[in-house]
Amino acid sequence: MPLSPDLACRTLSAWVASAVGLMWLALGVGCAHNDPQNLPPSATTAAVEQHMGKPTMILPRPAAGSRWVFAKGPYGRHTWMLDMDASGRLESWHQALGEAQFSELPAGLDRDALLFRLGPPADKRARGLMPGEVWSYRYPTNNCLWFQVTLGPDHKVVDGSYGIDPRCDAPTKAGD
Repeated sequence: MPLSPDLACRTLSAWVASAVGLMWLALGVGCAHNDPQNLPPSATTAAVEQHMGKPTMILPRPAAGSRWVFAKGPYGRHTWMLDMDASGRLESWHQALGEAQFSELPAGLDRDALLFRLGPPADKRARGLMPGEVWSYRYPTNNCLWFQVTLGPDHKVVDGSYGIDPRCDAPTKAGD
């Protein structure tokens, strides 16, 4: 017996929704483990790792303990910083990428301090003919921008500015 058009449409819609959901899960894009919001205060390193996965990097904190860095999200637009105390318990966490954090970057900050503040960049490039590098950070914004930090040959911040994210460029046709 053939399906009614209404039932066929609902069946197809349910199948597509299931397939899309499975694709998101396979890609690891589900929201449940992308951020630390559901972690209890004083969570252990084991609980953090179970919830968030392996950290992108672990950095020592100046006083004691460590900073666990999780570069997450589409195109690396979120970097969660989780500060662990000396006994391996969660003290605090924050999202490191945003205009407020970018505006607080002082010139002269060294590369290690920059990593401690913002985490790894989405892109690193040589400055062309000038010695040094440009580190580019994607961040949550509705504009098609990324924040770029210029590091001099001494690996210290020279300046920072916003630029057009190249992933936003529309593909061009051959011959344009």
